[in-house]
Amino acid sequence: MCGICGIFNFDRRKLVERAPLEAMNQQIEHRGPDEAGFYLSENIGLAMRRLSIIDLRTGQQPMTNENETIWLVFNGEIYNHDELRVQLEALGHRYRTHSDTETIVHLYEEYGRECVKYLRGMFAFALWDARQRRLFLARDRVGIKPLYYRRTPGAFLWGSEIKALLAFPGTRAELNREALPEYLAFGYLAGSRTMFGGIQKLLPGHRVEVDEQGRVSIDEYWDLKTDDTEEPRPSNYYVRKYRDLLEQAVESHLMSDVPLGVFLSGGLDSSAVAALTTKIRRGPIETFSVGYEEEAYSELPYARIVAQHIGSVHREVCVNRQEFFNAIPKLIWHEDEPLVWPSSVSLFFVSTLARKHVKVVLTGEGADETLAGYTRYPWTLWNTRLDRVYRRLTPAALRDFVRQAIEGSSTLNADLRRKLQHTFLGRDGRSWTSFYLDNFYSAFSESEQAGLLVNELRPMPGAAYQDSRVYWEKASGDLISRLLYADTKTYLVELCMKQDNMSMAASVESRVPFLDHVLVEFAARIPGRLKVRGLAGKCILKSAVRDLLPERIVDRRKMGFPTPFARWLAGPHLEIAQGLLMEPRTLDRGLFKVEAVKRLFAEHRARRWDHGDKLWRLLNLELWHRVFVDRDTALLQDSPAGTIVGARRQ
Repeated sequence: MCGICGIFNFDRRKLVERAPLEAMNQQIEHRGPDEAGFYLSENIGLAMRRLSIIDLRTGQQPMTNENETIWLVFNGEIYNHDELRVQLEALGHRYRTHSDTETIVHLYEEYGRECVKYLRGMFAFALWDARQRRLFLARDRVGIKPLYYRRTPGAFLWGSEIKALLAFPGTRAELNREALPEYLAFGYLAGSRTMFGGIQKLLPGHRVEVDEQGRVSIDEYWDLKTDDTEEPRPSNYYVRKYRDLLEQAVESHLMSDVPLGVFLSGGLDSSAVAALTTKIRRGPIETFSVGYEEEAYSELPYARIVAQHIGSVHREVCVNRQEFFNAIPKLIWHEDEPLVWPSSVSLFFVSTLARKHVKVVLTGEGADETLAGYTRYPWTLWNTRLDRVYRRLTPAALRDFVRQAIEGSSTLNADLRRKLQHTFLGRDGRSWTSFYLDNFYSAFSESEQAGLLVNELRPMPGAAYQDSRVYWEKASGDLISRLLYADTKTYLVELCMKQDNMSMAASVESRVPFLDHVLVEFAARIPGRLKVRGLAGKCILKSAVRDLLPERIVDRRKMGFPTPFARWLAGPHLEIAQGLLMEPRTLDRGLFKVEAVKRLFAEHRARRWDHGDKLWRLLNLELWHRVFVDRDTALLQDSPAGTIVGARRQ
């Protein structure tokens, strides 16, 4: 695990200088505090920061082949590298190390750009081919490891984090205003663009080739198939097969030459990983959990049940209100973009705890998006069925009246109104964006954005949803398969970025066995009717691990890594947040209508509406501006000044 970055000047006569490359690499030191590595030759420069995990003695990067015509910097882990090594040595390749990094070098020698199809693991890498005078980059299939790039008229820049690109001379952080509608809706961007103008992200399952003429060629080498043509099989086949593949994935992810542990939330997914790790290791493992002083939002009691059941060495950290708010600016800097979910803060604190004891952790990320673990999946199935009947029996005018009555009711409390708006009664079944995307994802719907953004920034119809709709329209199969495909390509990619950046902020490598691509491909072939029953999801996983865990863990209702943010926002921090968003410095950005923002705070304060998600979006966007655009360094200090108030532009 490490961080990578680099510079490729299209003009061979323009040499890459070491100083800017070092400046870029320094920005990602937290990703690899153990050592740094550089390769500079004429118009190419590769750099990396290393967190030593595999082959501690000889695994240094950049790594090259026997005749030094190929140079590689690599971030991630290749879990099948031993198997590939045997095959490559049989073909005549000679290894000088025991590192999985060297396997990529020899694979490229043997198969060229097709080398990525042989890799089983998480990866983002950049490879310089001196013979072809060509740069080759690739990202793993589901986006576990990040990779960003910027093409200028004279150069191609890349890095594991955006801040590395911003360190290149002449690069300025500017808001990509075209991304605002999508950000306000989802909090993340589903396509290749980022919040920064001119900076793109390489999409999962994609690779790039760049030559000295400045041509940048990007193509997709992997996609998830959802329209299975296999003959239907009994449910116990899928349960047994999934358990076998999951156990293989967990075992492969235990590859490490340094101490390893498991993030344990107490939910089904992380508990299954912890139990399988214990079974494979045949001894106590280390587990780490995070919670809050507010018991209603804390899963610590469930984590303790699992820890006791598997006999792990268990450690916990508890986050309070002040620690939570103080950490936000620093974590925005680590994620490079506004925090989508408050749970990023929790993840950082548990990563910091783990770093005191281990270098590698396994997590339960990915099961919900591949096996239909969220409530929104069965809820959408039922909504779709009932909406068909509702629309057939009820005139459009009456449906519109009911929907508007729910939205504008003064007799319904905020909680009941919110629940009704999640049903077919509160949604327009003629519009998929309203029925599903606005229903379960959007903080600001398209109509709400029209009232919030200043007139010159009002989005074109559908602008907020266009990237997400691409995947929905591309998906095939039954409804559950299409929903999961779209989430795997959008929502899950953002979750992986959060998982990676928050763990790497504490210099910890996180691994996600549920996202082993062979396991993901098999999960996509499981019929939707076996994944969801009634209002319960993830049925295959529950059956597959029932022998490993207590029933109250397997069958308990999913909490979804909750945080008390909405409750905390009802206190003095509501006034602090409003003061920050009403400052002249904020208003001068000219993005939002002042009265619309004031109305959000007034309605939230009066408890007429729960605007917690909306205020979180606005607060994070402003803090992102201060951290990156204004370069307000005081916000990043570990001191009372490094809070969401009190800091001033430097």
